[in-house]
Amino acid sequence: MEKILIVGCKRTMDSVCIACSRCMIAFNRREGEFARYKGTDAQLIGILGCGDCPGAAIVPRLAQIKLWNAPMGERPTMVHVAACLVDHCPHRETLLAKIKAKAGIPVVEGTHPYKPENIFAG
Repeated sequence: MEKILIVGCKRTMDSVCIACSRCMIAFNRREGEFARYKGTDAQLIGILGCGDCPGAAIVPRLAQIKLWNAPMGERPTMVHVAACLVDHCPHRETLLAKIKAKAGIPVVEGTHPYKPENIFAG
């Protein structure tokens, strides 16, 4: 069973993307980059912010997730980097390199496909 950790932009998560609902809906529906889990028993075990710009805290935060969940025997087996980081972060390349170098598990760039073209339409 895959245990999914989502890593997103702290600023977007705190101020813009209300409750990270689009990532969670996409996971539940198995849409976007989560389509790979259709028909599986994958679980979402956490949503982690990068720690704020320029992402200097991402490596310790990944370690904290591992340590925090160790007593329960829960460890992520896959990291998904949220659309807010993949599509909009000016520190994207640095963050992705750090996550891929230190996670020790597969890293997928992307989460949900829900990107409105015009926020004020309809």
